[in-house]
Amino acid sequence: MVKFRKKPVIVEAKRWFPVGDERHDPSMLSHRKGNAVDPPDYRKDYDLYRVSEMKGYGDDIYMIRTGGSNSDVQVHPGDWIITGIKGEKYPCKPDIFAATYEAVD
Repeated sequence: MVKFRKKPVIVEAKRWFPVGDERHDPSMLSHRKGNAVDPPDYRKDYDLYRVSEMKGYGDDIYMIRTGGSNSDVQVHPGDWIITGIKGEKYPCKPDIFAATYEAVD
C-alpha cells in the first residue's frame, strides 16, 4: 500500500448560528423560497436556507444546498460552513473542524 499526505489547503469558513442567536450573521442566509412557491424561486447551489419549524421543539431547521447533485444537508447551530477551493460550501461539525483546521494569518 502507498501512503499519501493531504496537501495543505486554505479554506474560508464561517460559524453558523440561527436567527435569534446574538452571533447570527444574516448575510449567510439565502432569501430564495424554493420551487414549491408560485412563481417558483429556485434555490441555487450553496444556498443556506430555513426549512420549517420542528413540531413540538420550536427550533427551525436549516439546510445548505451542497451543489452538484442538488443534495441538501442539515446545518446545526455552531457548525462551520466551509467554502472549498472550488467555491463549494458544506457544513462541518465543530469537533471535526477543530481537529482538521487551524487559523492562518
